[in-house]
Amino acid sequence: MTLRTVSGNPFGAPSVLVALTGLILVGAPLAGAWFAGQPLGPYLALPPRPGRVAAAGFSWIAFWLMASLVIAAVAPFVWRFIATPRQAQQAARRAFPWWGHAALAFLALSWLLAWSRFAWLAPWQQHTFTPLWIGYIGVLNALIVRRRGDSLATRQPARFAALFALSALFWWFFEYLNRYVGNWRYVGIEDFGALDYTLFASAAYSTVLPAVASTAEWLGSFRRLDAAFERWHAVHVPRPKLAAALVLGLTTFSLAGIGSFPDYLYPLVWVSPALVIVSFQALGGRTTVLAPLARGDWRGPVAYSAAALACGFFWEMWNYGSLARWQYSIPRVDAFRIFEMPLLGYAGYLPFGIECAAIAALVLGRDRMLR
Repeated sequence: MTLRTVSGNPFGAPSVLVALTGLILVGAPLAGAWFAGQPLGPYLALPPRPGRVAAAGFSWIAFWLMASLVIAAVAPFVWRFIATPRQAQQAARRAFPWWGHAALAFLALSWLLAWSRFAWLAPWQQHTFTPLWIGYIGVLNALIVRRRGDSLATRQPARFAALFALSALFWWFFEYLNRYVGNWRYVGIEDFGALDYTLFASAAYSTVLPAVASTAEWLGSFRRLDAAFERWHAVHVPRPKLAAALVLGLTTFSLAGIGSFPDYLYPLVWVSPALVIVSFQALGGRTTVLAPLARGDWRGPVAYSAAALACGFFWEMWNYGSLARWQYSIPRVDAFRIFEMPLLGYAGYLPFGIECAAIAALVLGRDRMLR
């Protein structure tokens, strides 16, 4: 499974892509707010702490409409996977690396500390998120090494380390977009000053991409995923540059309305970065993370979407018992919570996985992200 970019066109160079994507994600909502006559100060305040935004009340019509859309989108993939016969796979003969045992112990200890309220830990009780995910990332890479002999962290250590820095920047965009929709807010960190909050949040955000990429590689190591999705439905776009221009224009226009119509356009928070990046890459004639779909290879998108959903489960679970945590307010479908997240909110992790793949590819480049 290969997710890669190609060189030779500055329009799709990583730095240019990040700059152009940032311009659209920051500028379009801000322009929309200005056009609607809203004060821009609250959107530009630094750091972008999420606040409480009144969300529309629950609606059964909206709930079942969104549930139907999610089921229609996900069911073919689930059925394809279930209908694929289980594949014989040689058992791993490699020993679990010593540092994997250390990461597992560190993860267990971090979980204990996150959900406890020891008096001696009180000064550090708010800082348990990052250690949990450092442990998780270590354990996943150790599992991959046991199955395959190497992993992203051991095969490309410098680029894997760079994912942490890019991940922090990546998630700050979501925090900015959340200013317009107010779908989540943080509690337990009200005493943080601006600098403390920025450092604290950046450390936590830095673990997102490495966690999803590591989980995707681990899922991609199972032959059943290859058998189910390596040769499936091919997706052909007759005029890719025209399609990319239309998608980019529609996404930009929709983002401009996110502040005025947050109860309707909030899903854009989760899909717009991927749409913008892939559109710019297609306009520049570059290979995108969705290019394998043209030959019917769905392994990369499926692995990354499933990885984000798996990470999402652990994010929500570990968040539930922590002192510093987030709370949700989702318009019209805020019901049937699993931990803090409403049931249908988990669907947002699926496109978020594609987003993670598109961003991770900027750092991992031509090297294989999934093998």
